[in-house]
Amino acid sequence: MHPAISVIFFTVISGAGFGFIALLGLGWAMPNSALAAFFISLLAGGLCVIGLLSSLFHLGHPERFWRAFSQWHSSWLSREGVLSVLTLTLFAIYALIWMATGERIGVLGFIIAVLSIITIYATSMIYASLKTVPSWHNVLTSICYVAFGLASGIVLAATFGTASYVLGMSVSVLAGIALIAAWGLKLLWWRRADGVGFSDTGSDTGTATGLGHLGKVKLFEKPHSGENYLTKEMMHQIGRKHAKKLRAISVGLGLIVPFIFAALAFVTGAYGPFMFLAFLSMLAGLFAERWLFFAEAKHAVSLYY
Repeated sequence: MHPAISVIFFTVISGAGFGFIALLGLGWAMPNSALAAFFISLLAGGLCVIGLLSSLFHLGHPERFWRAFSQWHSSWLSREGVLSVLTLTLFAIYALIWMATGERIGVLGFIIAVLSIITIYATSMIYASLKTVPSWHNVLTSICYVAFGLASGIVLAATFGTASYVLGMSVSVLAGIALIAAWGLKLLWWRRADGVGFSDTGSDTGTATGLGHLGKVKLFEKPHSGENYLTKEMMHQIGRKHAKKLRAISVGLGLIVPFIFAALAFVTGAYGPFMFLAFLSMLAGLFAERWLFFAEAKHAVSLYY
């Protein structure tokens, strides 16, 4: 499928933002001042808002975005929008209380953390619910989205947090574990994606054209002499050799380089600068991973074309 930059930016940046909000809600130790609370909350909420706004550029009529909220009963896109607004509204209240009193309400923070994870899950289900794209239609898609969101949040929280240890381990070690777990799940996702095809869903050229009852159907000539919306948006060709290179680049930037920076943070104790560099590198790796997520996807409409 066509890898739209706006959607790639949206899924990566908003995932990191909601992952960071989840860690803040769970009480990750942060500098105890109103100014620090303001800027940290602004960063977390800003990542989410910027990511969500970028997704509007993928809409045919961005000015009608509000209509998406009305379809929450049947659309994961609508549910993701509703959950985003709800989570950010509660987080704004949480942040205001934090700035005004220096206190972070545990119950409210826990609710926000749960909603943040559910919001990332809803984003993933926009794609995982599509039976027409076999590589997306599995539970690993959602697990990877949530894992990457939380891993991004942990790396970012380690950048600005005051705690050197969380859950009995160094924050850099925790970040390293989160990175390995997230990318390990992605490797499993890639392995499944490489082995699944339309035959696994019962679809072929015969079902696509409606001529399967006549026998085996083969494509003799394309139905159009030129490109149309479906061929542009639903069919994106990428060579296997290029895909392998891009996968290696995404793992290198998203896992290996951040892991090295996390190790340097552990050795030197300079968590702020090294974990921030780890976060930037991870984002670069996730942009490559998310580009491949769309570029390698094969939509059932390609059976017709």
